[in-house]
Amino acid sequence: MDTLDRIDCQILAVLQQQGRISNRDLAARVHLSPPACLARVRRLEDEGYIEGYHALLKREALGFDQLCFIQLTLEIHRHEQITHLLEQLVAMPEVLECHNLTGEYDYLLKVAVPNTMHLHNFISERLFPIPGIARIHTSVVLKEVKRSTVLPLDCQNQTST
Repeated sequence: MDTLDRIDCQILAVLQQQGRISNRDLAARVHLSPPACLARVRRLEDEGYIEGYHALLKREALGFDQLCFIQLTLEIHRHEQITHLLEQLVAMPEVLECHNLTGEYDYLLKVAVPNTMHLHNFISERLFPIPGIARIHTSVVLKEVKRSTVLPLDCQNQTST
């Protein structure tokens, strides 16, 4: 965050909590005029600090009661095989997140499905057929204790404008 000043940081902090806040209200919160605030928000978007604005949906209310983490170990680490694997994983709507890891497993998937039968079908019909996967380890989430998309920004230590 070297190129961000205190006001940029404050804008990002507010938008993380209230993505639908009006520009006028945002400007008042960070003590800027609405045009100056809008210019900063657009700059933050253009520079890639803001990726987008999304509604955070409650998965259980929409019938996705089974949340799990699936760890994958690959047999061979060839570029073309990994590319093919990742293309398939990215295309699967059940996969909410996919992370390349160090350590015992190569990839960690965060997966949401309606129930255990769907989880079984996802693993046996979607993951098993992918060539190159040596091992699949699944952990079912019993209770989601914390879920957040908010980064811990320290706006107090940013420089002033």
